[in-house]
Amino acid sequence: MNLNELTLGSFRNYEALNLSFDPGVNLIVGDNAQGKTNLLESIFYLGSGKSFRAQKNSELVRFGSDFCDIEGKIFSQEREQTLRWILFKGSRPRQLYRNGAKKKTAGEISGVLPTVLFCPEDLMVLKTGASQRRRMGDYVLCQLRPNYDAALTEYHRILDQKSRILKEHFENPRILEILPEFNQRLCQVGALLISYRARFYESLGQSAAKFHSQFSGGSEEFTLEYHTDSGIRDPFAPISELTQDLLEHLQQRYRAELETGQCLVGPQKDDFEVSLSGVNLKSYGSQGQTRTAAISLKLAQRELMGREFGEEPVLLLDDVLSELDPGRQDFVLNQIVSGQVFITCCEPGRFTKLGKTIEIRSGHLAAPEGNDL
Repeated sequence: MNLNELTLGSFRNYEALNLSFDPGVNLIVGDNAQGKTNLLESIFYLGSGKSFRAQKNSELVRFGSDFCDIEGKIFSQEREQTLRWILFKGSRPRQLYRNGAKKKTAGEISGVLPTVLFCPEDLMVLKTGASQRRRMGDYVLCQLRPNYDAALTEYHRILDQKSRILKEHFENPRILEILPEFNQRLCQVGALLISYRARFYESLGQSAAKFHSQFSGGSEEFTLEYHTDSGIRDPFAPISELTQDLLEHLQQRYRAELETGQCLVGPQKDDFEVSLSGVNLKSYGSQGQTRTAAISLKLAQRELMGREFGEEPVLLLDDVLSELDPGRQDFVLNQIVSGQVFITCCEPGRFTKLGKTIEIRSGHLAAPEGNDL
């Protein structure tokens, strides 16, 4: 799987850009704030329909423009393919094209250009709040399972509606008449999310444990434990049982939800924790252990996606190598001997032997010395 060519129009700080890439390592160099991360963001969005930084699609449109265009030529699934996204300012819906044919959802391009992103913030994700760990897992699951992506969207929509009901009932008690309907559907969709997550985190933990063992020379045992709603007796149970568990827990917390005006039951606060040889990493792990475990998780994500799609996903390393000591740098680089990789770096001479070097200056491709582009 390779991204062969990328064309951007009015994306972030890029007015117009066309790049071709090496099937191996592509080193994106340049000073800070030139657009290196924006370039990785466009690749990530091309394959997933999501940004790892922006909350709204309109934020990706260059200042002063009405829309932006992201287009890529890809060799994937044993053939040449094209993907194109057009994003607009305001509320106008985005447009997606696969091989020239208009598509309705990102689920219809699943597997065409899966990506794994690793940025400096990910190095400490095991020490941060649960929301960042959920987001990391959701990104991967949405690429692996389009049905999960649809269920997650529906869950948040219902959750928002229920939240409004709980807030409004203080002034309008009759609105509670429609609450049972929302609770029923929320538990059904929530059970589906829990089922997907339980199986995903089990596989992720097993794969990450293998990488961590290699990384630590077998001196530490890596374990990952998934935590979901306390009313769930077994997250691997059938969907019907999970739904019933959530409904029963909801009945127990019904009064508390009314009093607080908040949704207290469901997978919206899911989390996972990592332990090394039985010691909780979030509470007691050193910075070095935390970074090693985070790298193992990212490599595990790549392995799971490669296993699912039958091809190595594209790996995006956003200035992460500069945050690592030489030993961890070597371990990461030794794991990327196959597949296509994009690495951003502020130091042009540091990793130039890795592959093709692309220099970015103020949203433009810098001309090699002595040449005019």
